[in-house]
Amino acid sequence: MSVRKAIFPVAGLGTRFLPATKSVPKEMLPVVDKPLLQYAVEEAQSAGIEQFIFVVSPSKNAIANHFGNSNELERVLGDTGKPSLLASIRDCQLPSSAAQFVVQEHPLGLGHAVWCARKFIDEEPFAVILPDDLVLADEPCLAQMVTAQEGVGGNMVAVMDVPTDHTSRYGVLAPGKVHGRLIEIKGLVEKPQPLKAPSTIAIIGRYILLPEIFDQLAEQNNDVSGEIQLTEAMATLIGGTPFSGFRFEGERYDCGDKVGFLEANIAYGLAREELHDDVAAVVLRMADALKSE
Repeated sequence: MSVRKAIFPVAGLGTRFLPATKSVPKEMLPVVDKPLLQYAVEEAQSAGIEQFIFVVSPSKNAIANHFGNSNELERVLGDTGKPSLLASIRDCQLPSSAAQFVVQEHPLGLGHAVWCARKFIDEEPFAVILPDDLVLADEPCLAQMVTAQEGVGGNMVAVMDVPTDHTSRYGVLAPGKVHGRLIEIKGLVEKPQPLKAPSTIAIIGRYILLPEIFDQLAEQNNDVSGEIQLTEAMATLIGGTPFSGFRFEGERYDCGDKVGFLEANIAYGLAREELHDDVAAVVLRMADALKSE
C-alpha cells in the first residue's frame, strides 16, 4: 500500500529560539525565503503525499494561515504586476480537503503528538516529518524512503552516522544485516550515553510507520521528563513486521539548533542559482575576516 498521508508534529514551544519564537512558531522561521515547514510540505508532496496532518499547539494559527488563501495579498500582487511573487504565494497553499489540523493541548512529546493524529490515518502506512531536519538532496529524502519502503515493506526510519559523543541527542539503532542503504534494526535506544549506545547510527526526523504504532503509543508510559517517546513505542514493534533504517542521500541540517539553522541558510542560499555567487562572496569575505583575527 502506498504512503499517502504525512503527520507534521509542530506543537513544540521552540524555546531554543526565544525571543524570536515568542510570537512566531519555530517551524515558520525562514531558511532563505521559505519557512521550515514549507520545505517539509514540499518534500512530502514530492513523495506523493496527498493528505497533510499538522499537529499544532492551541496558539499556532500562523501555520494554518500560511497554507490557506491570502486573498488580499494576492489581489495586491496581481494589481501591482508581480506575477512571480503571486505564484510563490499560491504555490504554498493547500486545498482545505488536503490539510487537517489537530491540537495537542499539552507538549507531551513526539510520541504523543503522533498519537494525536491517529483518527486521520486509518489502516495504512504513513509518514512523519519533523521540519527541524532539513535534507538538501537531488532526490528529496522522503521520496527516497517511499521507494525503498515499497520494496521491503514494514516500518522505516531515516538514519545517519553521528559522532560518538552525540548519541545522547538521538534515538540510536542496534543494527543487524546491511543491504545497500537499508539496515536491519534489531533494537532502538532513546538518547543513550556514548558508552551505552549500541552504535553511532542515529534516527533523524523522517519516518514511515505502520498504523500498529498507535496501539503501542496508547500503552506507553510517560518517561522521566513527562513525555511519551516515539522511539520507545517503535522499539516494541521490532521482531514482528520488518523494521529498517535507511541511509539517505543528501546533507542534513539540524534547524532546531542555532548553528545548524545558520548553516542551513548558507547551504540553501548557495544552492539557489540566483543567489549562489553573492552568498559565496559573503562567506569568503567572512572567512578572510576570521583569518585576520
